[in-house]
This record gives sequence, structure tokens and C-alpha cells, in this order.
Amino acid sequence: MTRRGIREGRDTQAPDAEGFDVEEVLALVNDGKGPARPAGDPVPGRAGARTEGAAPTHGPRTREAAASPADRHGHRHHATPWPEARTVAARAARSQAARRAPVSVTLGDALGLVLAGPLTALTDLPSFDTSAMDGWAVAGPGPWRVRDEGVLAGSTAPEPLADGEAVRIATGARIPPDTTAVLRSEHGRTDAQGRLHPTRDMSHGQDIRPRGQECRSGDQLLPAGAVVTPAVLGLAAAAGYDTLSAVPRPRAEVLVLGDELLTEGRPHDGLIRDALGPMLPPWLRALGAEVVAVRRIGDDEKALHKAVSRSSADLILTTGGTASGPVDHVHPVLRRVGAELLVDGVQARPGHPMLLARTKDEQHLVGLPGNPLAAVSGLLTLAEPLLRTLSARPAPERYGMPLRDEVHGHPHDTRLVPVVLRGDHVVPLHYNGPAMLRGVAAADALAVVPPGGARAGQRAELLDLPWATAGVAACFT
Repeated sequence: MTRRGIREGRDTQAPDAEGFDVEEVLALVNDGKGPARPAGDPVPGRAGARTEGAAPTHGPRTREAAASPADRHGHRHHATPWPEARTVAARAARSQAARRAPVSVTLGDALGLVLAGPLTALTDLPSFDTSAMDGWAVAGPGPWRVRDEGVLAGSTAPEPLADGEAVRIATGARIPPDTTAVLRSEHGRTDAQGRLHPTRDMSHGQDIRPRGQECRSGDQLLPAGAVVTPAVLGLAAAAGYDTLSAVPRPRAEVLVLGDELLTEGRPHDGLIRDALGPMLPPWLRALGAEVVAVRRIGDDEKALHKAVSRSSADLILTTGGTASGPVDHVHPVLRRVGAELLVDGVQARPGHPMLLARTKDEQHLVGLPGNPLAAVSGLLTLAEPLLRTLSARPAPERYGMPLRDEVHGHPHDTRLVPVVLRGDHVVPLHYNGPAMLRGVAAADALAVVPPGGARAGQRAELLDLPWATAGVAACFT
């Protein structure tokens, strides 16, 4: 969080104040009977107050700049609608993704990657007839005389069985030639002469896994584009693979801006702890990226220009500095490097001053607001679709659930509100202001609340938080 993103105040149960920053409150006033106030004007009684997302007077060339209709006072909201912004981000890196060459990775390094080609079986599975149970391999009808030796998994090829003969066998062991079936340990008994008798009826081939039961050599096990999960790693190993051909992870670099940020200890003397430096790298890894660097730039335009122009990452993420104040250097730096702005502000709360730019033919920059929850909004709105395209991950199925409680909305913008899943509905969480992480830290998902809000019982689209469904350990490896 940077000083340009600090919002004083405490989240309360009062619906009229819940989760709104200064500009959002003003917008609600403007939408009602209160006097209109331009989006960038300070709040009375708060000298010098700045609002997120004040549009810069001049900026890099803009290709995507959708404007919503003017409100009744004639003020226009120049920003890309939230659904369109996500679409632009997903499409922005298509040509870049198409030029990325597959990489060969060991099974130990493949978790979370996407298969660059089909996974085909290198052998029959199983590659020989095996026992599905502990028991006896038997030949012909019983009773059977039992051999002294047994057959264990991994042992050499056993001797054939003669009719009326049985041999102890372990699960996964090779079936001796001429075996009729496997008699489970709990389904057999021996008499005083040591002869084996079945205690229930048997069928031919019972509890034998025949060669090729799961697949034959050359069968396609999974198509290109499948995400490598732990189960896929197990299947690949069983099918004979040591390495996999996969789409490489997008390389991401995080640039943390702000002179007021502390990296340790408690906030003091006007300095605050950096929440985004610790939070963004693991979140980016959860989205499939390789984080190559986290750099703390401060409020230094020259240092920011140097870092952006020298970066070789596929995606640069900046935190804060996306508005138009005296220490907001992202737009000036984008102009200096000749970047193409694809999204310059989004109709979303929190996080409306987020941006997306193409800095090079095969590089993009996502500018996140400095407020922590606003940065999360920008991450899921712009960075997630772009990284998904670069890593060739499939788009998640859209789904929604009814809201237990009413959620007040912004008159023009989409709201992203932390929620928890409770049975067949979701419960909106408090502490959901732009500068707050308390709500999202307890959340299972973010609810997409359309302009104007949502009533209790209304179905809301949900954006899953990766660790809520996959588990923290699985998510960040």
C-alpha cells in the first residue's frame, strides 16, 4: 500500500458506508440528490485529498477507451467496463502466446503447467497381467495344492501353474502363466493336508488386471492444453514419462512503488508496511507465473523508467502510481518507453485506476492501484486473464451463487466484494474497503456486483480465489 492509496476509516455494518472510498461516496451522492462534484475534486474538509483513478490530462496512446454514458450532471466516466477489460486482457497476449516455444520439464517441475502436446501412452498399462489382490493365483478348479514359494511385486517371471496348483501372490505381482483367477486371502482356507479351498464362488479371470486394461501403447491419455495436476504427474509416470513437453511459465516482475513503505516492523512516523510485496509474488505463482524479481523502486521516475525499460519479463506489475498526482509516475514512464495503453482505468471498485499497456512486442505491464484490495481487484481483472493466455490455461467456467445479504453497489461501476461460501449461498464480508485485506483474507471468492448493487437472493458471479479450491500448498508450488 502506498500513501496515494491510504484511506482513513473503519469498515462498519452501516450499508451506506461499507466498502466505499472517497470517490465512491461522491459518486453515490452525485447519483442521488446531492450536489455534483467532479471525480477528482477533494472532499470538503479534507484539504488535498486525492481520489483513485483521476484521469490524467495526457497519457500514452490509447486503443481501448470505452466510456460509459454521462450521468445526469453531464460528467462522463472514462474507463473500460469491467467485463470488457477482462476480455481485452485475455486477448492482448494471444500473438505473444502463439510464439512461445514449448519446454521440456521434469515431472518434478511440471506441476501447474499446461501440456504443449497430447500425452500418449509409451507402454501398455498395466504392461503385464497383474494381481489386483493379495491372495493365491490358482489354476483350474479347486481344491488346490499350494507351492512353497510365493510371487511378490517386482519379482522375476514366475513359473507356469499346472491344473490344481496355487501359489501365494501379492497385489501388483506378475500373474504366472496358465493362471485361471486370483483367490483373495479372505476367500480361501486350507485343510489339514494343506490343500486350499475357496469359501465362495469364483469366476474366470477374477481379480486379475489384464495387460492393457487401462490403455495400450500409443493411446492418447490427455489432450494438449490439459493442466498438469498431481494426478497427471502420476499418470505420466505410470505411462513411462520422465519429462513432459509443456507451455513455459510466463515470467513476471513486480515493481513496488512508494517511499513510505516499510519492509519490516510496525508502521510508525507516517511510514506503513508494504502489504503488496509479500502478497503479489505467491499470488502470481498461483496464477501460473514465474516471479523473476521483486524490486522496490520508491517514488522515483528515473528508477521506474530504468526498471521498465530493462525488464525482460513477459509481464511487469507495478503497485501504485497509476493516477495523476505529483508522485504518480507510471503514465509518464509509459509515455517515455512508447507503450500502447490497452486499458486506462476500469469501471470497477475497488481498483478503478488500474491499467494495462503493451510495452514491447512480447511484454505487457499491468499497473495496480496502491490500495491492497484495489490491487487484488486489478490483479484478477487484468493480470489473471493475461497470464492465463500466456500459460495456455483454459478459462474457468463462469458460475454464480445467490447472495445471502444485499450488497450496495456503485452507480456506474462493477464492485468486487469478498464473500464466503455457506451452503447454497454466499455471504458478503465486511472490511472490504480498498485499503483493507481483512475481508479477502477470510474469503473464498470475490462476488461480481453489477452497477447499482444486488439484492439478497440475487445470483452473483464469483471469482474463485485459487487457494480456496486447491489448497494453499497445491496452489503455490
